Amino acid sequence: MNTVELFLFEISKFFLTPVLLVLCLMFVYALFSLGQVLIDGVARIRRPHGLQPLHSHWQKHADRGLDGLELHVLKQLEVQRIVSRVAPMLGLVATMIPMGPALVAVAAGNTKGMAENLVVAFAAVIVALLAAAITFVVQTVRKRWLMEELNALMQAQGVNHG
Repeated sequence: MNTVELFLFEISKFFLTPVLLVLCLMFVYALFSLGQVLIDGVARIRRPHGLQPLHSHWQKHADRGLDGLELHVLKQLEVQRIVSRVAPMLGLVATMIPMGPALVAVAAGNTKGMAENLVVAFAAVIVALLAAAITFVVQTVRKRWLMEELNALMQAQGVNHG
């Protein structure tokens, strides 16, 4: 390899550990979010009017108006949206980085080295896709709940929002 190729190879290897750590954190966050939405779902079933986080927020911050309330809704969904979109990209990064050493191992006839690198690559993409899928589902459910509550709150306030 020439100097530029070697430099790029070393940079990519440097990012493997941080990307894997971020993917692990995203997966833990996805499981935490799933637990939260399941608990909220049970609470919504048990209470006649379900949870009303927007109602309490509206009471505290009514001076911010409808735009402030919509911004609050977006903030509630922001991390789940980011994780559901970024996790697959990081999964691809974490898959491609070990592929270089795996291909080098194949060329050298080192099947054990190839297998070790491929295990990391496939595990990373699986964890990333699971984190993305879980957070996408959680975000979709939470968005519907928040939009239903926002709609009911606006109707109760006599605000026509199109």
